[in-house]
Amino acid sequence: MRNARFLAGLALAASLLGLLFAAYSTYDYAQHLDRQIHTIHCSFIPGASGDTTAENPCKVALFSSYSAIFRASYWGGVPISLFAVGAFSFFLGFSVYLLMSNLRAPKRAYLFFGIAGVTPLMASLIMFFISLTRLHAFCKVCVGIYFSSALLAASAVMALLHYRRIAHVHLPPDPHGPTQVDSAAGNPLLLVGWLAALGLAAILPALVYVAALPDYRPYLSSCGKLEVPQEQHNALLKLPTAHPVKAVTFFEDPLCPTCRAFHERLIDEGVLENLDVTLVMFPLDSECNWMLDRSLHPGACMLSKAVLCGGNQARAILEWSYSEQDSLRELGKGNPAAIEKKIRERFGSDVMQCAQDKKTAARLNQHLHYASNNHIPVSTPQMFLGDKRICDEDTDLGLKYTLSQLSPEVLR
Repeated sequence: MRNARFLAGLALAASLLGLLFAAYSTYDYAQHLDRQIHTIHCSFIPGASGDTTAENPCKVALFSSYSAIFRASYWGGVPISLFAVGAFSFFLGFSVYLLMSNLRAPKRAYLFFGIAGVTPLMASLIMFFISLTRLHAFCKVCVGIYFSSALLAASAVMALLHYRRIAHVHLPPDPHGPTQVDSAAGNPLLLVGWLAALGLAAILPALVYVAALPDYRPYLSSCGKLEVPQEQHNALLKLPTAHPVKAVTFFEDPLCPTCRAFHERLIDEGVLENLDVTLVMFPLDSECNWMLDRSLHPGACMLSKAVLCGGNQARAILEWSYSEQDSLRELGKGNPAAIEKKIRERFGSDVMQCAQDKKTAARLNQHLHYASNNHIPVSTPQMFLGDKRICDEDTDLGLKYTLSQLSPEVLR
């Protein structure tokens, strides 16, 4: 009897904790529906700490392609944390039921809880694997959900053990009232009803969320266009892709974390290989960029020149810059010459000699003038679909929805 109360209490605590973490994750996601930038909670203490830096692991998780489903149908998609809100709400209610039933709950209630209570842990294990292998970052709010799911699974295992102990126990009726061991096993249809209730609870928040979403279509074409599409010196760079069907122009900085995340998002969404990419190097480094009075990403000029000199390796050099970005940024702050050594070691002396040539510096300068002539904000990345500028907020959460509306062929 004591074990039954303990497992119900543990399930109640786990469900409440999981609900808090899932609610904060959903709140952070829903805030961005106004297409503005907001702080994101990232703490093991629900509700504590907000952070807007690109390195925030919770921001990495939120803006990844794994944080929501149906992204092509709804702006930002439907955040998966909503399903956690629904599921933990159900288990919160069910654990209260077990606790308040004073051990008179049907035996099958423990069987159901023992089986269904491990489902959040299964979902958490999948997300844990994605965080480990794809995102390379662990969001503290997500870890809070994983931990809550593990606690809930532990209480579910205890429920199965409790059910095993009482399943075949038959005692004479208690003159003072029913107890757990002599209570009825319960109608088998209860299992179906509880399962249906869990399913409904899990999807109900998502249904309400979708019904409340505004119509974003009027905003998608509201951010201007390239005023001077042609670069007269033919200095821009074509980036090779597998099946280009739509012309795009990217303004990118090899040492910009947001550019790296954008590039990875295009790959994860299966979009990049369908784009006919023209690349404009736009390093936020005052060593070459005369639009800046100080360097945001020292070393980005040399890497941009290396990309321009890459020839068939241009895309490989850009993607290497992204994959090694953290170490390259540190080298750029303290020892920019070390970046040149890295380039030489990885791609050969010919690329490095070309990157140090004055003609390459002049070509990079033509990229910067192209950006200036088109009044490009000093911010990266920037994306133009044809000559139409994609709003910054539509290059992250709203990327797939925007493409489905403006150029659906790139999603096929």
